[in-house]
Amino acid sequence: MLFQTFLVWLEYNLIKLQLPTFTMKKSRKKYNFSLIEIIVIIFITTILGFIVITAINPARQFAQARNTQRTSNVQTILSAVGQNLADNKGIFTCNNATAITATAKNIGTGSGLVDLTCLTPTYIPTAIPFDPTNGSDADTRYTIEVDALGRYKVCAPGGFESAIPSSAAICLSR
Repeated sequence: MLFQTFLVWLEYNLIKLQLPTFTMKKSRKKYNFSLIEIIVIIFITTILGFIVITAINPARQFAQARNTQRTSNVQTILSAVGQNLADNKGIFTCNNATAITATAKNIGTGSGLVDLTCLTPTYIPTAIPFDPTNGSDADTRYTIEVDALGRYKVCAPGGFESAIPSSAAICLSR
């Protein structure tokens, strides 16, 4: 509104003054960049790119994503064990499982590991989740143990990531 008022005032005063009008000639001069200017632009763009990549730190972002996946996987396994315990009056029933003891043992289908495939598909819809870095069905790289009070603890020892300075193994208990 203020701008429109200004334009009306300006138009009125220009008509009142009867100023001559000027026409501008079209310039046909072409402006080209010199080689130095192009090199400076490339240099500045490169420096800004390095600053952005350093600020984003993709290694740290990927490490955080892997740890988030590990936390989710540990919660899934622990919830399935808890649901099995709830359904069976506090007794863990898994026919093919190696006994879960106070000593942490790896979870997996391999020899000497705690086989929790009996939890699928009843408590875990698909397969037992495994570590995103180097886990497999044979060895998930997660551990499980039970303490003297009957609390189950599932850990992801791979939670320590060198890209995250304060990272540690991810453990949850129930």
